[in-house]
Amino acid sequence: MIETLQAQIFWNNTAWDYLVAFGVFVLLLLMLKIFQVIILKKLRTLAKKTRTNLDDAFIDYISSIKPPVYLLVSLWVGAQLIILPDYIQKAIMFFFVIVLVYEVVRAMEKVVVYGIESYGRKKSAEYDPRQNASMVHLSKLIVRITLWSIGLLMILSNLGVNISSLVASLGIGGIAIALAVQNVLGDVFSSFSIYLDKPFEVGDFITIGTDSGTVEKIGLKTTRIKTMRGEELVVPNKELTSTRVQNFKKLDKRRDVIEIGVTYDTSYDKLEKIPTMVEEVISSVAGVDFDRCHFSKYADSSLNFEIVYFVGTSAYAEFMDAKQQINLNLFKRFAEEKIEFAYPTQTLFVNKA
Repeated sequence: MIETLQAQIFWNNTAWDYLVAFGVFVLLLLMLKIFQVIILKKLRTLAKKTRTNLDDAFIDYISSIKPPVYLLVSLWVGAQLIILPDYIQKAIMFFFVIVLVYEVVRAMEKVVVYGIESYGRKKSAEYDPRQNASMVHLSKLIVRITLWSIGLLMILSNLGVNISSLVASLGIGGIAIALAVQNVLGDVFSSFSIYLDKPFEVGDFITIGTDSGTVEKIGLKTTRIKTMRGEELVVPNKELTSTRVQNFKKLDKRRDVIEIGVTYDTSYDKLEKIPTMVEEVISSVAGVDFDRCHFSKYADSSLNFEIVYFVGTSAYAEFMDAKQQINLNLFKRFAEEKIEFAYPTQTLFVNKA
């Protein structure tokens, strides 16, 4: 019987060739269906027992492959075993390449997006929820555009399109577009830098140049800061990554240096007591650590003392409250000791003729 089938030739193929090709087509289609229905079900059960969700995501992807894909793959494999007219071969190859690239890109997209979402969930406690959601969404969008663009180029290349000339022509247009939106793109990429490097976060008190304030929102293009005067300062993200930013979040305590001057009429005994008096006054204020007090210099109209202390807070308002209390207490103590603060004066000596 086989000899009879091999002796019958239709369109450059024997009947046996057609039978083998059809058998391979049916067998492969059946195997793929068994894999999807039975084996995949067992793999899903095993995947649920693992700690990672990556295998679950991959199995979900395989489960989502539609039957026409298996049909086309089986048809392509079977078609390799027989000689078909050129236009039929090209048609089968055309659809096979499209489906293959589509599924490969979709699988890569699934894996990369899963990684981005996992990273976003892992860092959700460290970032502002709105900023975190925006960065994750933008990252997924960029990945999808990149992967599908590569997939499209692969399809065109397999169809005989000259990719080099196409990319070159697109490159000219891309340069024009890039020049037009370079500032926007610069701000967007800077937002990624801020998101990953975290030089500051929402709620931090920062200083940029001569401006200071609390970070209210970190967007894709700009960051909004509420200044100490109450207005909202909108700063491009590119500017924030290209200039020096002072962040006071990790400031455990604030150091303050003040200078007071007493009159030249102050006696030696009182001058000698001033460092001890200052230490007692500063140490009596809650949350303040005295560092030092020294008779530092002879000024034009005063004897100056340099005082250094630390306030155990990063909050500027609390620091100013402590500073005010210290100044008031010093004023009161000096008045009790009858020590006068100096102020600029001039003494005029007149000689009588």
